[in-house]
Amino acid sequence: MKTLLKYAVAIALFFAMNGVVAQQPTPVKPRILISTDIGGTDPDDNQSMAHLLMYSNLFTIEGLVSSPSYGKGNVREILRMIDLYEKDLPKLQKHQKNYPTPDYLRSVTKQGRQGNAPYIGYTSATEGSRWIIQCAKKKAAEPLWVLVWGGLEDVAQALHDAPEIQNHIRVYWIGGPNKKWSANSYAYIAENFPKLWFIEVNASYYGFFSDKNTLDSVSSSDYYAKYIRAAGHLGKDFKSYYNGNVKMGDTPSLLYMMDGNPGDPTRDSWGGSFEKLNRSPRVVFSRATGMADTVAFCTVVEFNLQGPEVKIPADSICFWLEVPYQKTVQKWAGYYLGNGRYGLRYIPKQAEVLRYSFTSDIPGFPVQQGALVVSNLFPGKSNATDYTLGSSWFTDKSNPLLYDGKIQGGKTISKWRQSALLDWAKRWEWLR
Repeated sequence: MKTLLKYAVAIALFFAMNGVVAQQPTPVKPRILISTDIGGTDPDDNQSMAHLLMYSNLFTIEGLVSSPSYGKGNVREILRMIDLYEKDLPKLQKHQKNYPTPDYLRSVTKQGRQGNAPYIGYTSATEGSRWIIQCAKKKAAEPLWVLVWGGLEDVAQALHDAPEIQNHIRVYWIGGPNKKWSANSYAYIAENFPKLWFIEVNASYYGFFSDKNTLDSVSSSDYYAKYIRAAGHLGKDFKSYYNGNVKMGDTPSLLYMMDGNPGDPTRDSWGGSFEKLNRSPRVVFSRATGMADTVAFCTVVEFNLQGPEVKIPADSICFWLEVPYQKTVQKWAGYYLGNGRYGLRYIPKQAEVLRYSFTSDIPGFPVQQGALVVSNLFPGKSNATDYTLGSSWFTDKSNPLLYDGKIQGGKTISKWRQSALLDWAKRWEWLR
């Protein structure tokens, strides 16, 4: 009897560790609005959009906002994906009801900001930011979940234009590289809306396309060949991104809404498990940094430099932080703050030794080089300049046992990946 009991416990532990479990029911059908940089520099949003459309019967989709894009992405790319969905819809409807009509999805697809916000964190209203406000102000028993797959520019703009909506929205944000690109809008939100209900996912989403769990029967590289195999129009299109290799870094936001009660971020779910964050790290330097300076990854690093007084409007781009990246150089805009003061925010996305230089065409600007050591634990040590957050801000769990390699909190998602992908495989069969 003891042997059987031990065997049963071992089997249960195996399934629990590898995510081979049934999906937990959600209390209500969630209202969601997607803010996506689809069509920009990273095509994983197309993969996640295919996933969303194939599971769209599980959500009340109130908006699809192209916001922002750092490449050629715009609202037309969302509409193109909806066209593919329209062709596959008859097959999907044979298995599940309540799929939204393509015309409805087109009607809630809006263009947001393209490109970064300036130093102040916002600019002017867009069709996308106005739509966020309109959806947030609807009379509804449930909150509007804003799932952000790119930068926060339109969310920041909406909050600036209608601060009262902070009580009606909940944000799940795929940060990491998006935080790096969206530093000014993030800083604006953290400083001015610390009580916002916000899940800041800087690292654990990588667990969805990590292949470190060798017990999984699926991997990022062979999922297409095993389960998609050009099924339907969406399946044929999927091959266009990373040659069919599964990246889908934004999909955990959808999985979070599909598995259990989204009102409890600390629970186990397909989309991760999170802990409260009472401060967002921010470090301010009045000089170029050196190897003695260390910050945590995803810290807001703020440079406030003194230089010549010039007659240009405040918040004008006038200098650059340049970082060698592979065989190119990435350039990050710095702004004139007035009275000879210059400001720039940079957010490192990973542990590294960062080397950079400041450049400008302004005569007398303090052109110089610097370095910064970036550690691998967010939020790292506290600083007097940190943003103080309220009780409903969450982030990746910091327990070292939950790291997936170097990925903080990665195991809170990677352990469920097999269950999520095998569930999706059933829907690909519907399209065959």
